[in-house]
Amino acid sequence: MKGKIPACAAALLILAAAAVCPGCGGAEDGARAAGKPPVPVETATVTTGDVEEGIDVVGTLSSRYQAEIKSDYGGVVSKIHVHDWARVRKGDPLLTVDAREGELALQKSKAALEMAKAGLLEAEAAGNRADREYDRALRLLEAGLITRQGLDDAQTLREAAAARIAAANAQVLAAREDVAQISMRLSKAVIRAPFDGTVSERLVNVGDLVGEMQKVVFRVVDNRTLELTATVPSMSMASLRAGLPLLFATDAFPGREFRGKITWINPSVSPGDRSVRVIAEVPNDPEVLRGGLFVKGRIVTGSRKGVLLVPRAALGGWDPASFKGEAFVVDGNVARRRGVRTGAVHGDFVEVAEGLRPGERVITRGSFNVKDGDALKVAAAGGK
Repeated sequence: MKGKIPACAAALLILAAAAVCPGCGGAEDGARAAGKPPVPVETATVTTGDVEEGIDVVGTLSSRYQAEIKSDYGGVVSKIHVHDWARVRKGDPLLTVDAREGELALQKSKAALEMAKAGLLEAEAAGNRADREYDRALRLLEAGLITRQGLDDAQTLREAAAARIAAANAQVLAAREDVAQISMRLSKAVIRAPFDGTVSERLVNVGDLVGEMQKVVFRVVDNRTLELTATVPSMSMASLRAGLPLLFATDAFPGREFRGKITWINPSVSPGDRSVRVIAEVPNDPEVLRGGLFVKGRIVTGSRKGVLLVPRAALGGWDPASFKGEAFVVDGNVARRRGVRTGAVHGDFVEVAEGLRPGERVITRGSFNVKDGDALKVAAAGGK
């Protein structure tokens, strides 16, 4: 019949229109939904929260105070007062060196001091006599009972006595110095702890020969305060300053977080890797941590409130260095691919600077099997 379009031709025109305008009326989504069953996924809500900005570091713990102790007194070890891992206080004896020869030398020097003192007393007595004879000669000269030569002889004797007193005084001083030096050297026969701490290693036994040129005899450490040494890339130098907190963990204590504070920043950049060495002070009372432990941590440089956060699992093709990634947003029951710009990382969550809005839901599990426009079956939902 003229003016009417056959039914088959009308169907062909509708299909042609759909091919020319695939986005019109959700035809593509409908076709996918009709040809592919809904994909099971899990989702999470884009939320807001507070994030800490910081610099990730790795480093090593060491004791702030540690000493390798040698003996300043040469001799044979006669007694050991402490053993490995003993707690010591400053001044506690660690070992004693046989000092019998030194004690004998001290006795001799003390005897020499007493003899010098006796000689000084004799010289002073002679000096007093010479002074009296000189005064007597002066009176006799005034009375005309002696000649001028007699007075000069008395003066000469007086001066000689004063010289003997000076020499005796010098001998006493020298003898006292000998006694002081030998006594000080003998005091080094007992090696004492230089500070409060723990004997980490004992390297000597009774009968061993020790001395200034001999080996280390003890290692003592104080673990109450540790130092964490780490390196920071030079590109992050602008954020560094003394006093910043450093949070860290170690495999020796899984699940525990420890805290330190930046106390020192190297004024020079390492020419090898363009990094800056920093040291953090770590209080360690009780002494849980030990020097030598390897740690991973983060220097907290600042914080921001009310930023968008999504789970790490929601990001696909995420490149933290370029701050770019993708996420699938749930639009009704359809997946929509969305490019996002990321920011700081906060535990298992990542800041989203652009690309998402608060309250939107993103796929966290099952996205590997999802394409843009696929129908979804939300199997579970979670949030931050």
